[in-house]
Amino acid sequence: MKIEHRPVPKPGKTRRSAPSQRQLGEIGDSADVELKARSLGICELCGEAWATERAHLTGRRHIKHKTSALDLVHLCKECHVWLDETPTGIRARNLMAVLINYASERFREFPGTSENAQETKGTFVDG
Repeated sequence: MKIEHRPVPKPGKTRRSAPSQRQLGEIGDSADVELKARSLGICELCGEAWATERAHLTGRRHIKHKTSALDLVHLCKECHVWLDETPTGIRARNLMAVLINYASERFREFPGTSENAQETKGTFVDG
């Protein structure tokens, strides 16, 4: 008796329908440019040292959208360590994330950032 060899093709790999957490947490070019323009290269926490690191306010595991500049802060090494590794820094980071998320949901565009704003920079209009 001779057995005929008839291999069955392997099923094709299925494509992932949603981006992975790693992909969501990646910092894209547009977010990086916007972050650096916002910080002007200075640490956004202490305001004294050169900003060399980018820190997520919302951790990659918890982020549900593609990372934007609002999800990041531009920090020096010392401030990044403080923000990620000390109890007070972690609480501060969580508070910043809550405030920014609330403001971004409440205001589709942050007040004063519109190119069509009626007020000129450096003035205060009393309502």
